[in-house]
Amino acid sequence: MIKAIIIRNEKILLGKRNGTYQGKWCIPCGYVEWGEDVYDAVKRELLEETGLIIEPLDVYTVLSNFHNEEQHTVGIWFMAKEGGGELLVGDDLKEVRFFSFDDLPELAFPTDRVVLKRLKEDKLIC
Repeated sequence: MIKAIIIRNEKILLGKRNGTYQGKWCIPCGYVEWGEDVYDAVKRELLEETGLIIEPLDVYTVLSNFHNEEQHTVGIWFMAKEGGGELLVGDDLKEVRFFSFDDLPELAFPTDRVVLKRLKEDKLIC
């Protein structure tokens, strides 16, 4: 699973999920397709889910995901900068918004909470 960390004014972009984990929020994410580079995948997924064109920067962290007992996945969280597009809902999301750490909604994935806490500790979000 690949995820892009988009920060504006010290707030993080989250998406409210449709389908699996419906109604809960997450850092926008998706899967890498066979033969696809992870950097290309994160750009594609963010465009599909949020309407934003992004440029992935450094890998922020890599964590094992244990929220699905049927499938173990590894998450790669990229720091990314916006490069255009318009913030729109698409694909697996029904809402997208920027949140401060103190105003976080109910999250779909425990590892996102780990990443958000680290972003706060690193003073990247308020």
